[in-house]
Amino acid sequence: MKPHRVVVLAMDGVLPFELGIPHRIFGRPKDAEGRQLYDVVTCSIRPPGPVQTDADFAIQVEHGPEALATADTVIVPASYELGPVFEQGVLTDRLAAALAHIRPGTRLASICTGVYVLAAAGRLDGRPATTHWADADRLQQLFPQVRVDPDVLFIDDGDVLTSAGVAAGLDLCLHMVRRDHGTAVATEVARRTVVPPHRDGGQAQYIHRPVPDPQQSTTTSARTWALGRLHEPIQLRDMAEQEAMSVRTFTRRFREEVGVSPGQWLTQQRVERARHLLESTGLSVDQVAHDAGFGTAQSMRQHLQTALGVTPTAYRRTFRAGGGVGDEAGGGVGDGGLDGSAARHGDVGAPR
Repeated sequence: MKPHRVVVLAMDGVLPFELGIPHRIFGRPKDAEGRQLYDVVTCSIRPPGPVQTDADFAIQVEHGPEALATADTVIVPASYELGPVFEQGVLTDRLAAALAHIRPGTRLASICTGVYVLAAAGRLDGRPATTHWADADRLQQLFPQVRVDPDVLFIDDGDVLTSAGVAAGLDLCLHMVRRDHGTAVATEVARRTVVPPHRDGGQAQYIHRPVPDPQQSTTTSARTWALGRLHEPIQLRDMAEQEAMSVRTFTRRFREEVGVSPGQWLTQQRVERARHLLESTGLSVDQVAHDAGFGTAQSMRQHLQTALGVTPTAYRRTFRAGGGVGDEAGGGVGDGGLDGSAARHGDVGAPR
């Protein structure tokens, strides 16, 4: 199988951290035979040569804009020198000529302020998008036709994906690996990169209390407790009791620390457990639903359809060789405990 080619567009003023994210994440995945699943290259909008970063060094880029014509996915990292793109919302002639190399149907993604390039190119008209919270208002002012959401880590709108800044670029790239090749592959990449394997795209960018005051109680113990009991009904009061808090205080503290409500977080964890079991085991869909805490196959089907846009059987067929085992029969009303809606991540499928 030919590797999926990811071309990263490096422009003057590029942030080295964001530039390195695609190479780190997409450079890791391999198939069962040890073959690279992705081929990652960096290009400039000029002929090969040096590109200045926002630091005190330049990088030598070996590919010109013609490399964009070979891409299956194009990623635009953040840059602090976007000039007319950031100031007026228009592409320079050179940047427009470079983007013209991109073939129809190519998947597009941006990290942080790279979204301005996609917006100026008209690729986000009428579509949802995000960027770093500090730049979201300007993005909306320059491009009123874009539906800007400043509160989420990333947005997957199918063939166009956008993310907030810095670490959210990791979340976005891991999400694309997960979407292309499943949870197991993405988790292994995250493990080798020593980052969390999954942060939901709908999680808040700015968490009020990302590092809790050591003098105050946190919700960490409750989350650990719940993760060990996902197969059981879990009520909000059960989690609050683990921290000796009232339900009201616990709910407020949880959202401050995690960025979503306890119910949304619990649903996310159950969806991830179900994905893992569907990929890695031959358990029936009914058994997966039970072990993931959804209670019934019907409840799990509804949650996976909301979160991923596919049924459990379709997901298994996509990401597990010899999949399609198990029976989707089932009914009922779920586990009767905490519940929430997981953010839709867009289509699930193999890379083009």
